[in-house]
Amino acid sequence: MDARPDHLVKNARERLDAGDSYGAIHLLKELVEKGQAYADAHNLLGLAYAMIGQKDEALGQFDHALTLNPRYVDACLNRAVTLSDLGRGDEAAKAFSEAQQLGAVDHTGFSAPAASRLANLHAELAEAYFEAGGRTQAIEQLEAAAALRPEFVDLRFRLARLYLDEGRLEPARDELQALIARRPAFVDAHVALGMSRYLLKDLAGARAAWTEARRLAPSDVRVTAYLSLLQRLGG
Repeated sequence: MDARPDHLVKNARERLDAGDSYGAIHLLKELVEKGQAYADAHNLLGLAYAMIGQKDEALGQFDHALTLNPRYVDACLNRAVTLSDLGRGDEAAKAFSEAQQLGAVDHTGFSAPAASRLANLHAELAEAYFEAGGRTQAIEQLEAAAALRPEFVDLRFRLARLYLDEGRLEPARDELQALIARRPAFVDAHVALGMSRYLLKDLAGARAAWTEARRLAPSDVRVTAYLSLLQRLGG
């Protein structure tokens, strides 16, 4: 099975749609344990828990999704329904009100749910272009997605990786620095940031990024290898 986070989420959603809540939970917990779960994964995991009656666990996942993406309308609505199911009426009413406010038109000129759907559609089209060999078009689509939803860290990381793969080192570095500002504990982003700085011959910057990655994930063998490389180079 393809272990990429977006593909695991897609597989989990398909399992949930097919009524296999436990299968979806298994896939999504794998992402959570690896520290690769984005807001979508936590929201989906919450739905899976709710479908098997584990309401408290579901609520925790919706809360986590909203921590990662405070404008996530679906997670806010799911949280409101779960609070209602738990008999916490006042909190549920407040959550429903917050979801209504999130549904208003935002800086994109669209309602929040519409802008999020458009961002995801751009991301899906980007993957179609990428699989067909259209890397330039894939980047353009991901740039459009990121403009609509800069808080969607998974989309922005995919964009940064494509920049890096295409040798667009400064845009990759800048994008990675911006998304780390939104999600400081994103280990893979620190690793990629170190690589972009290394390729830009900024060895001190690379060391700083990889040192932070090691602090966050001491057992990550990639980080150990990269820091060893710098040591051999006298970086």
